Amino acid sequence: MSSRKPAKSAAATLTVKDATFGLLRAFGVDKVFGNPGSTELPFLSDWPEDIEYVLGLQEASAVGMADGYALATRNAGFVNLHSAAGVGHALGNVFNAYRNQTPMVIIAGQQARSIMPLQAFLYSERATEFPQPYVKFSVEPARPEDVPAAIARAYYVAMQPPCGPTFVSVPVDDWTRPTQPIEARQISRELGPDPTAMKALASALSESKRPAFVVGPAVDRARAVKLMVEVAEKARAAVWASPFSPRCSFPERHPQFAGFLHASPGQLSDALREHDLVIVIGAPVFTFHVEGHAAIFDGATTLIQITDDPSAAAITPAGNSIIATMKPALATLLELLPETKRAVPAGRTLPPPPKAADPIPAEFLLHALSAAMGPDDVLVEEVPSHRPAMQKFMPMRGQDSFYTMASGGLGYSLPAAVGMALGRRNARTVCLIGDGSAMYSIQALWTAAQRKLPLTVVVINNSGYGAMRSFSQVMQVRNVPGLELPGIDFVKLAEGMGCHAVRVAKSSELASALKQGLSHDGTSLVEVIVDSAVPLLYSQKS
Repeated sequence: MSSRKPAKSAAATLTVKDATFGLLRAFGVDKVFGNPGSTELPFLSDWPEDIEYVLGLQEASAVGMADGYALATRNAGFVNLHSAAGVGHALGNVFNAYRNQTPMVIIAGQQARSIMPLQAFLYSERATEFPQPYVKFSVEPARPEDVPAAIARAYYVAMQPPCGPTFVSVPVDDWTRPTQPIEARQISRELGPDPTAMKALASALSESKRPAFVVGPAVDRARAVKLMVEVAEKARAAVWASPFSPRCSFPERHPQFAGFLHASPGQLSDALREHDLVIVIGAPVFTFHVEGHAAIFDGATTLIQITDDPSAAAITPAGNSIIATMKPALATLLELLPETKRAVPAGRTLPPPPKAADPIPAEFLLHALSAAMGPDDVLVEEVPSHRPAMQKFMPMRGQDSFYTMASGGLGYSLPAAVGMALGRRNARTVCLIGDGSAMYSIQALWTAAQRKLPLTVVVINNSGYGAMRSFSQVMQVRNVPGLELPGIDFVKLAEGMGCHAVRVAKSSELASALKQGLSHDGTSLVEVIVDSAVPLLYSQKS
């Protein structure tokens, strides 16, 4: 009699780890971002060759890279974090992903189930509550065999508009346990608008004398910028960018583009005062940053919103909201709109090019960078104190051209630019970042340099937190400590992590330095020493 044991079935020997990697392949996930810890080692061991592990040197950078990669590929970014400490490090950029509505699945380590009741070392107490409320779904599965199903659900929820991060806590000993395979499912993600509401909107547009569209990031996220342009041209309406929009949802050189709305209630209301109908598409109504009277809500202006976010619709203080994803909503509106005899509104007038000077004016740098960038390059930005000047001197082309953080939380854009460059290897990614912002996630440069990513980082160095200097003037506060940042050498920091780097302090040297940095084979950094004059972000009467 043979002593050979019968072979086990594939289903019986399938582990939680095997099933998880099978799901990742089915979801089209080819990269996992992370910074390893002991509670993740069983997941990381014997890593498969067809899924790349992208190492970040700190957890916030890993999440930021996954965010940028998700934006570039339009698929959920997958991140593996260490238990409580690693998730804690990452929370700032988890918040950014939530506000950016970036699809992301975060898989975090947890201590072994058998010693969790003892509050073991590196145990994450109430793990599912830690990242809330900035994740759409959070779970620690009750049984090891439930882990793949939990990860599948996390992916579906992350990808469903409004997109966002999700969280799965996995005990360290779950990965080698047996489970059953999980088949990937197809779930539609478009939501059509209510026909009656759309007819009412089209009627209001046809009757309006001075309509305006306020476009937000959901238009660019949905790849609907071309449709938005067609609707605006047929309606002959002015087009404004919503306050703090982290994407470019309308070509900023288009003759109907009116400009950028301030996050001040008074300034926003003044900008929209002449319009009798304001249609907000793919944005909140409205994102404010300072106090003030919002006359736009007093009733003289009709407000209508199209949003894929039911929560944003519920928060809207005035007017009507239509819940729908952008492509079906805009396509329906384009079809319903009658031709109009309204005059085409005049858009904004761009200022003349700024003049060179020493020290270098920030406006001169921004104009020079805009001229130096290629037609397919993308900009990832984190220069909050220079954003008004950037909006004047760096008009974006529209679809897939501009990215920043919707939350205002610093430390996002440098790692996000690394992830963007990883997902867009056929074009140049440019990260425009302030000296203060750069120091939050400077270690992301190492990942970019190791992979020779087509990334150019332009650091605007004004030796301080420019946005805080500006706000101290607006709020009329004096003698605020901690706003100055002397003595940081970004060239040495970048070179120490393997990047090509130069410093520019004279206007006459700027064009050649930018050209060299943008054409470098791999990752480069250009540090530009600029005039430390403080631009005002809001008028002081706001």
